[in-house]
Amino acid sequence: MKVKRVVITGLGALTPIGNTVSEYWDSLLKGVSGANPITYFNTENYKTKFACEIKKFDAGSFIDRKVARSMDKCGQYAFVTAMEAITDSGLELEKINKQRVGVILGTAIGGISSITEALFTLNEHGGVPKFSPFLLTRSLGDMIAANIALHYGFSGTNCVVTSACASSANALVDAYHAIQLGKVDVVVSGGAEACINQLGIGGFNAMNALSTRNEEFKTASRPFDIARDGFVMGEGSATLILEDYEHAKTRGAKIYAELAGIGLVTDTYHITAPHPYGKAAKLAMKLAIEDAKLNITDIGHINTHGTSTQLGDISECIAIQDLFGEHAYNIAINATKSMTGHMLGAAGAAEAIATILALQQGKVPPTINLKEKDPEIPNYNFVANHAIEHHFEAAISNSFGFGGHNASLVFSKFN
Repeated sequence: MKVKRVVITGLGALTPIGNTVSEYWDSLLKGVSGANPITYFNTENYKTKFACEIKKFDAGSFIDRKVARSMDKCGQYAFVTAMEAITDSGLELEKINKQRVGVILGTAIGGISSITEALFTLNEHGGVPKFSPFLLTRSLGDMIAANIALHYGFSGTNCVVTSACASSANALVDAYHAIQLGKVDVVVSGGAEACINQLGIGGFNAMNALSTRNEEFKTASRPFDIARDGFVMGEGSATLILEDYEHAKTRGAKIYAELAGIGLVTDTYHITAPHPYGKAAKLAMKLAIEDAKLNITDIGHINTHGTSTQLGDISECIAIQDLFGEHAYNIAINATKSMTGHMLGAAGAAEAIATILALQQGKVPPTINLKEKDPEIPNYNFVANHAIEHHFEAAISNSFGFGGHNASLVFSKFN
């Protein structure tokens, strides 16, 4: 059976630095920080008092307000970016075979906002369970994909992937395979997350995973910098339309890039920490390049997982060094989490969009807040603090998650 080519024909984004793809990309190139003091709850008793929140978002401007109330914020975010991506793709919904359209999304924690709200309601009512009838359906992670399929009538494969911070990258991989195998023609894929709340911030604080740089919140997310002290929580959603090339060509679709190869590896080292020498990260990138039938010298850009944690940043850079050798110094390397914060299950898809646009436009967004590089990290081209013009044929987007999930995606210019 001939393996089908998979191309990207639509993009949608809702991020802490832009509520559409164009706003997101413009802010990335300008090096805008999305960090702000948390407005969603009183942070007096929390070690971390800031995050990268979505700004000026009103679900009712996009979704019927009654329908929006039945969704968790995570689901609302996913729905809005799916709408943007589908519109951007130019899919003629009345003409396509909806049985051949799937929805595969990713989320790490799903409806934690609804769960948090329910816990506070329970406490306020002295333990009496006065819950919304939508509590469980809002909380279920799978509903972020189900609501999109229900709205559009897409009856192909429909599911949600959960692999911590690699969730939306894994969702893109599943979509890629579904199209390659001829099971569907189109997949709405990506991820969403909304966990800037008491449980999300408090839980990650208990793990000592978050930055506590409360007086310098704008510069707290500083991947590869010697003074990094943890990641900054982000939220939002990103959606890509993946499509069989022949299907896209037949309908005259614009094509952003090709998803040319994937690498999935499990780092069987620790429940949260990466292997100190990045063995799984190295293998994931190697497999993705091989799957794309490319050479390591074809890679001109890497959007790293780059969370601004002590162990993770060093581990990933060691993996890059071990795999690419001297060519590593020719690669434009960045960490867009320095601007968006860590969007957890939505991060992989958001960074895939940034990687695709960098590939298409020949511009690589910066790693902001990189003032003094950690001396344990090699002197790569980290595209520090200002975007650069850089033309290349293929790029990697890395996503690594708690539990040892490692996903690498290779995007190439479409020829």
